[in-house]
Amino acid sequence: MKKIPELKSRFTQLIATPSISALEPDWDQSNLGVIDLLHGWFSALGFRCEVLPLPGQPHKANLLASIGPETAGGLLLAGHTDTVPFDQGRWQQDPFKLTEADNRWYGLGTCDMKGFFALILEAVQQFDLTKLQKPLLVLATADEETTMAGAKAFAKDRPIAPDYALIGEPTGLRPIHMHKGHAAHGIRVTGKSGHSSDPTKGINAIEVMHEVIGELMGLKQSLAKQYHQSDFSVPYPTLNLGSIEGGDAVNRICPCCQLNLDMRPLPGMSLSDLEGHLHQALAPVMAHYPDCIEITALHPGAEPFAYQGESTLIQVAESLSGQATEAVNYATEAPYINQLGCQTLVLGPGSIEQAHQPDEYIDMAYLNSTPRLLSQFINKLCL
Repeated sequence: MKKIPELKSRFTQLIATPSISALEPDWDQSNLGVIDLLHGWFSALGFRCEVLPLPGQPHKANLLASIGPETAGGLLLAGHTDTVPFDQGRWQQDPFKLTEADNRWYGLGTCDMKGFFALILEAVQQFDLTKLQKPLLVLATADEETTMAGAKAFAKDRPIAPDYALIGEPTGLRPIHMHKGHAAHGIRVTGKSGHSSDPTKGINAIEVMHEVIGELMGLKQSLAKQYHQSDFSVPYPTLNLGSIEGGDAVNRICPCCQLNLDMRPLPGMSLSDLEGHLHQALAPVMAHYPDCIEITALHPGAEPFAYQGESTLIQVAESLSGQATEAVNYATEAPYINQLGCQTLVLGPGSIEQAHQPDEYIDMAYLNSTPRLLSQFINKLCL
């Protein structure tokens, strides 16, 4: 087996290679630098590696690394190579420099979730990989933080058929068997401008939006009453009004107002179901103000996830981790990995409380516990 950089060096290089994905073009970056690093390291350990460019996005790609028998089955370890943007001025350290302090490694992507790949590499070096009885596969995806385009494209092509999959999002190494989905919509009210001295000669978009918000509050309550799943700490679908903007002068009838919101459906609800609820709730206001209200998706949503298939992976994960499965309120790539036909769980190092935060970090205790746990999964499911 060839030598690869030691663990801290791998973390350092991954964090130093920016791979921000964002809907704003000024923030969005390629992930190919991270893909190149992983390709080199996994190849050095004998993995067969394939770079899979995203359709229509030549600067974005997935990486599939595999070792062991070239057959169906085995274990897939999956994660994303991109990060969210960082808050300028709110970081105490350089987000692209690995910084050690207080038994933590700080840096953008340490926890969510480029560091997971460095820890996979730590785990696989403990094995004679020529003795694998089932394939071990590693998938590194693009654009999870925005459109999940990488996982969606991979699931559509279905180039592999593993028996089991672990997605290494930060769960504190607790297995997650269920999570909510996510949809983001913009509601735009286009009114009619005029002088504020005679409101009857215009249509005030802020006033119309006031009626829209009233219907949305009713929808929020209706969803909470109609749907319930006790596995979740927030056991109902949520609706959050995230931002609003409108008007340009105090003495002018407001001609335009934009409200952005997100909704998080429970498993069993589809994104199309959720959009149907939204249109139904706003139908009375739209009828009263024809051609004034437009509803658009801000970006492709993520479907909710619930574990499927036999309970083998749940039993193994609970036994090895010593923790019961849980449901969480955030979204991951799990519903798309599920489409490969495998038993799928979300399980990885670090805490979701550190994800998307200034001074993101991973507790150094995970640097030993994660490779040890991943090694146990590989030993159980591939050897």
